[in-house]
Amino acid sequence: MRTFACMLALTIWAPLAFAEQPSETKIIDTRKIWDQARHNAFTDLIRFQDKFYCVFREGDGHVSKTGSLRILRSDDGTNWESAALITSDTSDLRDAKISVTPDGKLCLSGAGALHQPADAKHQSFIWNSEDGENWSDPIAIGDPNFWIWRITWHDSAAYGVGYNTVNRHAARLYKSEDGNSFQQVGKDFAVNGYVNETGLIFLKDGSAMCLLRRDGTSKTAMLGTAQAPYTEWKWQDLGTYVGGPELMQTSDGRFLVGGRILSPGGAKTAIWELDPAQAKLHHLATLPSGGDTSYPGFVEQDGKLWVSYYSSHEGKTSIYLSQLELPATSVIPSQP
Repeated sequence: MRTFACMLALTIWAPLAFAEQPSETKIIDTRKIWDQARHNAFTDLIRFQDKFYCVFREGDGHVSKTGSLRILRSDDGTNWESAALITSDTSDLRDAKISVTPDGKLCLSGAGALHQPADAKHQSFIWNSEDGENWSDPIAIGDPNFWIWRITWHDSAAYGVGYNTVNRHAARLYKSEDGNSFQQVGKDFAVNGYVNETGLIFLKDGSAMCLLRRDGTSKTAMLGTAQAPYTEWKWQDLGTYVGGPELMQTSDGRFLVGGRILSPGGAKTAIWELDPAQAKLHHLATLPSGGDTSYPGFVEQDGKLWVSYYSSHEGKTSIYLSQLELPATSVIPSQP
């Protein structure tokens, strides 16, 4: 397998952490790690058994009849190998996301755009693996036509937000006690607009935080917070469009967001620091990207933020990996 590299050393100025002292985010390295299919997109990234795993969709285009989920593996983030390829004869598999279960297995999730005629338009699935190479048969999860976009584990249970692919104004939280059977928690989210993709995390105090993408007439992302049992959500408008969102909390407690921005020069993949108290995003970096781009995955490792994403700024839609050095302290301005 060839490994493609385009070494970059860029410095991006971010908002001020304090009035007198600027803070910077450094993009240490960006490299292309895969471009074998006609269209390579929609990534996620994780560490498992001291290795990086990057997952994404391979297809003939952004939307196509055929689509498979590729699993890459790397010891160092530089040299990558294909560990597995998940295929389907009955659907276009899309939006691969990966997590580690409480009992130490890999859990791959995605959705199938079912070949028609079929009983539904979409069905969400998960696959499990102990080694990243050998995967279980697909397990259908959630309700038909509700796309569970990401699986997040908390207190030995699996959670995911599903959005309706037929009625584009409905999204809901799902929970599974065993990681296989998912049931709705509470009512559909009380959010206006075409709601869809999400970032979902749980904090040390047990509360949940959800970043919710919106399209259509309302294009700004929403930030939701809830206490257990996660049936009552409070929503705030972030005032910024975020496509293909990722949300994480760093080891020092900061909240990071990644996704697509719609800039005057076209779509880019960007990284922000989130101020949940003020419901504001503070720009940290714009990654080398353009055209068909976004869907980042985050891993904090060796004091750096590792970001997988896809982009077509070099022509072919390909998979990239960036290493970032974050500011030493939060860039959120101190409140008077």
